[in-house]
Amino acid sequence: MYGFKTLLYKELLRFFKISVQTIGAPVLTSLLYLLIFSHALEGRVRVFGEVPYTSFLIPGLVMMAVLQNAFANSSSSLTQSKITGNIVFVLLPPLSHWELFGAYVLGSIVRGLVVGGGVFAVTAWFAHLSFAHPVWILVFALLGSAILGTMGVLAGIWAEKFDQIAAFQNFLIMPATFLSGVFYSVHSLPPFWQAVSHGNPFFYMVDGFRYGFFGVSDVEPLTSLTVALGTLLIVSGLTLSLLRSGYKLRH
Repeated sequence: MYGFKTLLYKELLRFFKISVQTIGAPVLTSLLYLLIFSHALEGRVRVFGEVPYTSFLIPGLVMMAVLQNAFANSSSSLTQSKITGNIVFVLLPPLSHWELFGAYVLGSIVRGLVVGGGVFAVTAWFAHLSFAHPVWILVFALLGSAILGTMGVLAGIWAEKFDQIAAFQNFLIMPATFLSGVFYSVHSLPPFWQAVSHGNPFFYMVDGFRYGFFGVSDVEPLTSLTVALGTLLIVSGLTLSLLRSGYKLRH
């Protein structure tokens, strides 16, 4: 396991070395979202009965930060290694595709959770939050960061330049997170857009995570858990098969 541990250490060191950019910047962005949306909509929007809008918004912002940064970690690492050519130092050692997968995804999980914890630390002061089911909070945070970390590996394998990673993030990850119910309850949408939202796996991650705080959600938490686990299995299977084949890695 020395190779796995070394690659994982490299992945952790990579984003901790530039923590102002990789941790501080997304925390600041989430704080700005909170200040703007809570100021504009507090008192005008009620969700989940009597839950204040600011309290509703905070878990969504935390989960959005977890998802986006887990994806950014693995996708940027692989793409940067391919562009600079140092991917050869990852491929030459006798690392199995499972070790490669585990190191990249676990590094992404750590970054996602660290950024999410930072967002929670700076936003929790603005509203009263309950912790109805703390285990569900942890489960969905881990699942969400694992799914997006795996998707980041998938994007990093496919991309050959940073423009392609930016397109992947701007046209898939960003819209999916913003349309996942971070800023609103899907029950407030017209029927057509409710149906569209239910086809977005990111919605189930955010909704299940929020259920851990308030004990209420737009869909049953077991449904969200099932969708999240199914999504993780699908993207993990595809990513492992590409790593095993060396697709776009062993030129």
